[in-house]
Amino acid sequence: MTGRLPEFRVLPAGERGLVVELGNLISPEVNARVQRLARRINQKSIAGVIEVVPTYRSLLVYFDPFNISRSDLVEAIQQMLASDEGLEVVEKEGVRVVHVPVCYGGEFGPDLEYVAQHNRLSIEEVITIHSSRPYLVYMLGFTPGFPYLGGMSDKIATPRLEKPRAKIPQGSVGIAGAQTGLYPIESPGGWRLIGRTPLRPFLPGTANPFLFDAGDYLRFIPISPEEYHHIRRDVEAGFFSPDIRTVSLEDISDD
Repeated sequence: MTGRLPEFRVLPAGERGLVVELGNLISPEVNARVQRLARRINQKSIAGVIEVVPTYRSLLVYFDPFNISRSDLVEAIQQMLASDEGLEVVEKEGVRVVHVPVCYGGEFGPDLEYVAQHNRLSIEEVITIHSSRPYLVYMLGFTPGFPYLGGMSDKIATPRLEKPRAKIPQGSVGIAGAQTGLYPIESPGGWRLIGRTPLRPFLPGTANPFLFDAGDYLRFIPISPEEYHHIRRDVEAGFFSPDIRTVSLEDISDD
């Protein structure tokens, strides 16, 4: 599908930042535009640009005003969006799908039974629904590497806890309203915990500390407690390689 990009807005974000808004809706199509612009800015290696941070529907660009003026940066971004490359709304190119093993329920998912009861489903149905589709990583935030995922079925939507937990274990997978996500590090939180992955999504001190990034897809794979502990031992020993595949966007949409 191709077509000219819609109107966009550029807003100031302090002395060293600007926000490029590329749409008014939270949707895969708008987020694809955000990810495409982020990649193009990074590929151009514009002098003075320090960092780009994708969000649901906009891109935050940090820059050094001593190396590039705000007006010159805005002009460069406008040229990128007006170029022939910028005419495609959705790219038919490869995207990464990170397969995340999850042990559902029990000590790893203390709220799974509540989620099932709330939605009048069996525990097995909740697990099947939750693990039946890939989820787009719209953005990272809240804590380092926390993925805001899109695409969860309304059939398992569940309100947050009335009183957040003070400590949630690293790797916990949860549901909050119509969203799902996982906790890359131990932290407070109010999401309903339905499982836990033995993977370590955030590894500080490494060249690439994040297991996934905005624009990737996550797919949750149910595993047993025995498999959880086995994978966890391999992860801690540095022997485990996550299952990461590159597929076409068409394959994602047909999944």
